[in-house]
Amino acid sequence: MQAGKDKVISFHYTLTVDGQKVESSVEGGEPLWILLGHGQLIPGMEAGLEGKSVGDKFDLEIAPEQGYGPRQDGMTQRVPKKYFPKHGKHLKVGESTVLSLKEGGNRVVVVQKIGSSVVDIDLNHPMAGKTLHFNIDVQTVRDASEEEISHGHAHPNGDAAH
Repeated sequence: MQAGKDKVISFHYTLTVDGQKVESSVEGGEPLWILLGHGQLIPGMEAGLEGKSVGDKFDLEIAPEQGYGPRQDGMTQRVPKKYFPKHGKHLKVGESTVLSLKEGGNRVVVVQKIGSSVVDIDLNHPMAGKTLHFNIDVQTVRDASEEEISHGHAHPNGDAAH
């Protein structure tokens, strides 16, 4: 069976950026479970998994335009510390953190400067402007259940557990 829209795929991956390993599911981790065709992945990863089968091992290079986009100048903002978990007590300059948005949801940002009551952040994703190098090892490809399709994401065991 080949991966494609409305297929559930699980895979191990290692992400390398600028020659440095950023993250990996390989060493003792669980594979990533994805429902393809539902916007869960960056476009380059989604396209790279299309047509793959169980046992496929491959490298995937994703340009910024198909990843997290190009870096944009002027994407800084000053935000009150109260919008950060634990009111910014453990923030460090240069570190990525999650900012809760008023509209709901979260956004990954990079801390630029920390003041007494505010934090200057870069709204570019930390991987914006970077070419991503993935090593992929496909573990599972199967048809998605109706429930998975209606929920818009994979259930690793095929059940309703989230």
